[in-house]
Amino acid sequence: MAKVRDRADDDHDLDAPRTRTSRAGSGGRWWVGVGRVLLWAFILVVVFNGIWFPIRNGFSLPSASSAEPDTAETTSFPETSAAAFALRFADAYLDTSDPESRQSALAAFVPEGETGALNLPADSLTGTNLTVVAVDVIDDHNARVVVRADVNGEPMSLQVPVYSDDDALVLSGRPALMAAPAQAALPEGVSYETDEQAAEQLTDTLSGFFEVYAEEAGHLDRYVEPGVTIAPLPANTLEFNELSDITVPSRSSNGDDDVRQVSATVVWSLPSGASAEGGGEAGQMVQNYLVTVVDSGNEWYVRDIQGAPHSFGG
Repeated sequence: MAKVRDRADDDHDLDAPRTRTSRAGSGGRWWVGVGRVLLWAFILVVVFNGIWFPIRNGFSLPSASSAEPDTAETTSFPETSAAAFALRFADAYLDTSDPESRQSALAAFVPEGETGALNLPADSLTGTNLTVVAVDVIDDHNARVVVRADVNGEPMSLQVPVYSDDDALVLSGRPALMAAPAQAALPEGVSYETDEQAAEQLTDTLSGFFEVYAEEAGHLDRYVEPGVTIAPLPANTLEFNELSDITVPSRSSNGDDDVRQVSATVVWSLPSGASAEGGGEAGQMVQNYLVTVVDSGNEWYVRDIQGAPHSFGG
């Protein structure tokens, strides 16, 4: 006889959830594992870079020499010694009055066996008023020294090639006679506004200053700014005659109007029996000075004195 199942049991079976079989890798735990792997990978990358980059940069650091900024190359040619060497050589080279003595003198300047390359006929050249006007450095070992001279009475220049090896010098080739250095043309004088009132005040001050500057050095402090020392002229060399011209700019070049640079023309009397150079009046000499003066509020004092540039055509 067939057994009849209780309906209640059937209903209970229908309401109960069916059991599902779990698949491998399913569920939230799988994502947690992936996250942990990624986190550790990130940490390892950060740690690796933190260690490796400083090491790598240390390997690639520039050397001390490459880190220094590039500077213009400078030569170490001994210009002063070469100038003296070339001047002595030119004096011997341009003296052809005694060929045998000249040959012996030139041996001190040229490589062994090369004096014959500098032979000249007797009495063919004379050189006077020799002076070095330029040293054209080519590199650390070579230069052309330009010696100005009156050659056979005419102004010329002699270019002397000089080779240097440490402290030793030698002529590296034949010298070359060239035209004398050109004479420069002065530019036109710069015009500026003048202070006539200050010029009037300074006339007596500077006249007194120049008088004691040449004749009574003991009274020089009367005209010189306190704390400043100005050396006077040697005694009995010049005698003050007059301050023939004075020009005071209305404004100071540095913005301090209490300090001015004054152009002063002074006429000196020369010692008895002497005459001025350059065709001036006998017994007198005209010279130009640039005098720095300071206004103390009550009177002017001299701070400095120099020769004046550009006094021609001013």
